[in-house]
Amino acid sequence: MAKILQIQLEQDSGKSLHDDELRRSLIDLNRAGVGLMEIVTAPDFSTGTEAAAFIKELLLILQTIKVCDGKMSEGSLRVDANVSVHHPGQPLGVRTEVKNLNSITGVTKAIDFEIKRQISELEKGNEIFNETKSFDYVTGKTVTMRDKERLQDYRFMPEPNLLPLRLYTNDTLPTGLSDDQIVNVDKLRDSLPLLPAQKRQAVQDKYGLSYNQAQFLVGEEGLLEYFTDVVEETNRDPLLTYNLLANQVLMYLNREDISIHNSPVCSKRLKELVVLLSHKTISLNTAKKVLEVMFEGDTRLPPDIVEHHNWKQITDPDKIEEYCLDAITKNHKLVSLYKGGKKKVFQNLVGQVHKMAYGRAEPNLVNEILKKKLDQM
Repeated sequence: MAKILQIQLEQDSGKSLHDDELRRSLIDLNRAGVGLMEIVTAPDFSTGTEAAAFIKELLLILQTIKVCDGKMSEGSLRVDANVSVHHPGQPLGVRTEVKNLNSITGVTKAIDFEIKRQISELEKGNEIFNETKSFDYVTGKTVTMRDKERLQDYRFMPEPNLLPLRLYTNDTLPTGLSDDQIVNVDKLRDSLPLLPAQKRQAVQDKYGLSYNQAQFLVGEEGLLEYFTDVVEETNRDPLLTYNLLANQVLMYLNREDISIHNSPVCSKRLKELVVLLSHKTISLNTAKKVLEVMFEGDTRLPPDIVEHHNWKQITDPDKIEEYCLDAITKNHKLVSLYKGGKKKVFQNLVGQVHKMAYGRAEPNLVNEILKKKLDQM
């Protein structure tokens, strides 16, 4: 949480591109005149991690209300971090400003480095100067750009064509004015979609997921919609769907640098896979293999892939008993160790059963039947 001191609207004035090798500067005016919003917070953060968490939540809010696409690396949002250090109970120290941070990781690293740098300088008896810095992502250090003590950074002047902005609530609305002539805060608030915090709570309440799981789903663009599409359609275990999505699907997407919107495994195909898992037609290991096949380009639905590869799970107790007895017969040493009190080797015997069944035997039945047969010996 942080207190917002002010929000101001500006116009992009363009930017300078400096080429050190050719010793020249170019002026880029492609974004000149584009509206910018600057949000200024109170000094409520103590670490780079706290500031980064605030920026991440702010990004989610701005994306939700369609104000910003959140692409920091493309310049949609940048962070200027003012950093100072002081002892508890004392006034804030001299601050430095680290400009144009373009990633959540950059915010964390730049602020933490600057805090350590300032503490180190003060401990050496040196002075902290009010200056503007940039962050070098290669070296992980802040670099001085200009000295604010001697240079006037900004010069504001009123714009006569911009009329004062007056905000009203339902209780303070003036009479005789139409909706397009006033800004009604209450009306705007009522028109807002569910904000990230509300979404997280709704996910926890409806699907029984933890806060961290809800935060993960809400924090990735398009992920919550994908998740709810699968769960609502199949009416299956939300935790099963979450684990499959978070631990398997996203692993492939991150590896190939693909967004959930462009996933080759659409929600319809994942629904089919969840149904197979829920009915115990396949095991979790088989589900992983099916996903791998689909991500490699197989466009068939999961049931067709399972049928083609003969991957259906073996749930017949008599058949599983045969595998268990075969594993016991062929692994006298492991059986002797187990009967001698070394219970940890049980998992080795379980592995042998699954190896004989090509990973298709239902795990719970394997554990149950194998233990029963060993205890009867």
